[in-house]
Amino acid sequence: MKKLVITFLLFAGIAAVAQEEQDSIKVWTRGGNISFLFNQSTFNNWMAGGENNFSGNLGLNYDFNYKKGDWSWDNKIIAEYGIVKTKNAEFEKKTNDRLEFNSVLGKKASEYWYYSFFLNFKTQFTDGYNYTNVEGVEVRGDAVTQFMSPAYLTFGPGMLWKKSDNLKVNLAPATSKITFVNSDYTSEAGYVDGSYFGVDANKSMRYELGFYASGYYKFQAMENVSIENILSVYSNYLEDPQNVDVDYQLNVVMTINKYLSANFNFQTIYDDNAFRGFQTRQVFGVGVNYGF
Repeated sequence: MKKLVITFLLFAGIAAVAQEEQDSIKVWTRGGNISFLFNQSTFNNWMAGGENNFSGNLGLNYDFNYKKGDWSWDNKIIAEYGIVKTKNAEFEKKTNDRLEFNSVLGKKASEYWYYSFFLNFKTQFTDGYNYTNVEGVEVRGDAVTQFMSPAYLTFGPGMLWKKSDNLKVNLAPATSKITFVNSDYTSEAGYVDGSYFGVDANKSMRYELGFYASGYYKFQAMENVSIENILSVYSNYLEDPQNVDVDYQLNVVMTINKYLSANFNFQTIYDDNAFRGFQTRQVFGVGVNYGF
């Protein structure tokens, strides 16, 4: 946990330094927030049942964008980590674990269109485990994921349509996608058709070439309510192009005052190399929110 706190503080420090530098350079715009959501439930002689627990979710969402003349360069960092601990469990369980960086460089072609090159990187902070139920007791098994396993690096040229920093779409028909994993996992046979996140046995990397599209739309639904939508889709030309990967994120921030807010986060992913179905997660809570 100390490593995670240090990592978040490091990101915040970088953001603060970038803020000071960017204030003196008007071609940069920046903004973001750090949030901490906390929930606790306590039961004492509660006949309906219940188990004491607490959970927390720490998140960073930061944008730093450049615009000068015909050039545009948009960057976003998203980092989140959450845990839940129940009274009778011997271990904490992750509820959220995510590190993502997005970058799009554009050279103006017309009023709203840019020639573009984008890069997207995704991984997680800590190990993920298998859990089984043994005679009514939950048991944690071996780690099945970890930092940089899997990790996804996606990049390629394309065309960017950008109305503003809050409304843009990028189309990249010649996109490379590289999946990185720890070869220790692939040496033990994976989970989907003899592979681990699409990486074949005894390999540590998978290369794909395909079509990628991403969209971003953020708006103020009310004076104190902002809604952020992030969507990306990808089709691999080299294998099963009909199986389109989808990643959609919805982030809603309902500001109470300068430091308190209610946050709702929803994400759904379809990637048949990881799981044959939709993966979904949802986080809602009231907590400390610091905007900068």
